[in-house]
Amino acid sequence: MKRLLVLVFFAAASVSFHAAAPIRYRFAFPEPQHRWMQVDASFPDVGNGTLELRMSRSSPGRYSLHDFAKNVYDVHAFAADGRELQTTRPDPYGWNVSGHGGSVTVRYKVFGDRVDGTYLAVDTTHAHLNMPAAIMWAHGLDDRPATVTFEQPAGMHWQVATQLHPGSSPLEFTAPNLQYLMDSPSEFGPVTIRQFTVGSRTFRFAAHHTGTAAELEAYVKDVEKIVRQEGAIYGEYPDYEPGTYTFLADYLPYANGDGMEHRNSTVITAAGSIGTRRDSLLDTVAHEFFHCWNVERIRPKGLEPFDFDRANLSGELWLAEGFTQYYGPLSIQRAQLADLASTARTFGGLIESVSASGHLVRSAEEMSRMAPFIDGGRSIDRTNWSTTVISYYPYGGAIALALDLTLRDKTDSRLSLDDFMRAMWTTYGKPGGAREGYVDHPYTIADAEATLAGVSGDPAFARDFFARYIQGHDIADYARLLARAGLTLKKRNPGRAWLGDLRLESRDGWRIGALVPPTWPIYAAGLDEDDEVRQVDGQSITGGDLAAIVQRHKPGDSVSIVFVDRTGTTKTASIRLVEDPRTEVVPVEAGVLTAAQKTFRDRWLGAK
Repeated sequence: MKRLLVLVFFAAASVSFHAAAPIRYRFAFPEPQHRWMQVDASFPDVGNGTLELRMSRSSPGRYSLHDFAKNVYDVHAFAADGRELQTTRPDPYGWNVSGHGGSVTVRYKVFGDRVDGTYLAVDTTHAHLNMPAAIMWAHGLDDRPATVTFEQPAGMHWQVATQLHPGSSPLEFTAPNLQYLMDSPSEFGPVTIRQFTVGSRTFRFAAHHTGTAAELEAYVKDVEKIVRQEGAIYGEYPDYEPGTYTFLADYLPYANGDGMEHRNSTVITAAGSIGTRRDSLLDTVAHEFFHCWNVERIRPKGLEPFDFDRANLSGELWLAEGFTQYYGPLSIQRAQLADLASTARTFGGLIESVSASGHLVRSAEEMSRMAPFIDGGRSIDRTNWSTTVISYYPYGGAIALALDLTLRDKTDSRLSLDDFMRAMWTTYGKPGGAREGYVDHPYTIADAEATLAGVSGDPAFARDFFARYIQGHDIADYARLLARAGLTLKKRNPGRAWLGDLRLESRDGWRIGALVPPTWPIYAAGLDEDDEVRQVDGQSITGGDLAAIVQRHKPGDSVSIVFVDRTGTTKTASIRLVEDPRTEVVPVEAGVLTAAQKTFRDRWLGAK
């Protein structure tokens, strides 16, 4: 019996060894000027069954479908002896291969011409790779390690910047499993790398840009300030598995503006340069770096593990993305890279966003679940999202602002949102995962509420906050909360009459160019998108006349309107004007700020 157990052990070890045979990818660029690359992918030791090859339908950090198979062509599969194998298509995203004898190499071309955080871009200046847009993978082989080798285009001397682990040569890299591989974007080109350390952590900034060396040096110093301030929120940095965290920045005239977080790196792309768009570029840096804690490790359960065959649903994006949206500008302020007036305008924008009519229709949790439809998705179908949907980014950012100020208000700044994020990190992020690239303790919305209860020591408060602002439709009393910090939430145009922010377009008459929210006075008069406005207050109008007509009146006045609806019926209605509801956040005037307000503000916005 003992001998049998030993044989079974060695048999199991042998199977485990063979199961771990790496998948190998080779990326070549025979004609980069035509914006495609050649991929050779080898799948050894796959048994005798049908090998199910796939192109991803989704990408880590994105929540809608992208169907990357649309850019794949000229697909050929081969057995180990060189025989070409027939492939069948079970659906638009897959290629099945059988009769292979246990090993398959697939060769294909993939087109890419978009520099951003989601897609693939190849040209004579670089190759910018998001792995889901580039590689085929196989069902059932998720735990296989992978090796990735880049081939230099003819005449080029490019280098690779990536969070993949170094391999046996400068152009070879490895990943421990599919989840990590797909989460590892790579820039192959004439990148310039600057490096700095904070404590025991090393950070690399890999830039492909059109600016000067001096501009990059100064810029990376500001990036370091942000990294330090965000690290102070959590009190520590994650363990970055390759030994470094890498910023992959493409600041190029032909890039699309984007930022995309990954476990040990981030992709940041923009058409602007460091010299001309420094502030907005740093804002993206601050947002994306905060994600190395929040969402990459403090991870909603709906995103773990990431499913590449479908859209991934989470009701917690108000926290994962929205709280990050708040902490980006807050960290820039704490790093003293923005003035108070600018930060106040940013917070005012968050408040104005959450005040839109959509909050009456969907809660923050429900807005999060809309992400698969609105995050990068495109449709020719008409929707009423302009009046019923608020992006979970500013929605969650406004909630974060309210919770931070509420905790500070309740405890005289002894507690803050920083404490909540540290508690989420300690319980759900820091424990990590048994496998690299995985999170063993993803959280639910109930976990987030329980964490707030624990941090505040007040379960009733946590229950009420979640019920009202996250799962309900209430808006916090921002005016009162901001006042403690010497910031005023005031009407942008006090005393000005308003019927709505109506946009008229010249299309066979002057027609309403977008849906009318139910919170606008003109909604009650029955007008909506595509209706033609003929007269207001007895005056025939052109596009620029409407504002002038309304401004002749004061809030509370009624004006008549003559319009033609989309059926061609002429109608007359009366609209009761209200005061323009739009608001802004501004610091109180110099000399008015009290000592208590200054102390509160410094504890909130001051450097950590």
